[in-house]
Amino acid sequence: MTVLPTETGLSVLMREGSQAEHKDAESSNFMSFLLDGKVNETGYTEYLAMLRPIYAALESVGAALADDPIAGAVIDPAINRLAAIDQDLAYWSGAAGVPTIQSAAVDRYVARVEASAADPVLFVAHHYTRYLGDLSGGQAIGRILARTFDLPEGQGIAFYQFDAVPKPKPYKDAYRAALDALPLTERDQQRVVEEVKVVFGLNGGLFEELSTQLPRYAR
Repeated sequence: MTVLPTETGLSVLMREGSQAEHKDAESSNFMSFLLDGKVNETGYTEYLAMLRPIYAALESVGAALADDPIAGAVIDPAINRLAAIDQDLAYWSGAAGVPTIQSAAVDRYVARVEASAADPVLFVAHHYTRYLGDLSGGQAIGRILARTFDLPEGQGIAFYQFDAVPKPKPYKDAYRAALDALPLTERDQQRVVEEVKVVFGLNGGLFEELSTQLPRYAR
């Protein structure tokens, strides 16, 4: 992405239009406990296991839409996370093997991502919400996990390591500029903003399920 960043446009609408939903998702009990170092290895492993099918769907749809004139402007295989999740799951699950999680929240999220394959404008909302989040707050989560579990350098937190993006800020600036340059109507811009809100709600549903397991995850 080589587009220069701008200060107005779709990226601002997406951020400002979803602030309440973003805050609700971030303030879940599970995330609060995780960031406070109060979630054990089982809890974090199951969290990763729930994320896996979501990223599998995102990257499958992303590959199908790579040449789309709208979605293709932000899709970048260099920031795909599925392989990193698998690497981390192998580290955290060890001999026990990757847990199988039955989750209605995950099913709803995956279905929504898969539905966006037929509407590339909405896929932009899904891509933005997850990957730009991983490049932002996800970096802090990785550092917290490394301290909490005293992890060997680079082990168990591949999900938060973007080898192809040595400097996240310029990448994120270019990503937002690419969003601002999308040739969308005002109606389509609003549809993207509304879908970002939906995505944060889907994330919130994921965290609600995880929060019900906090007694089992206590560290």
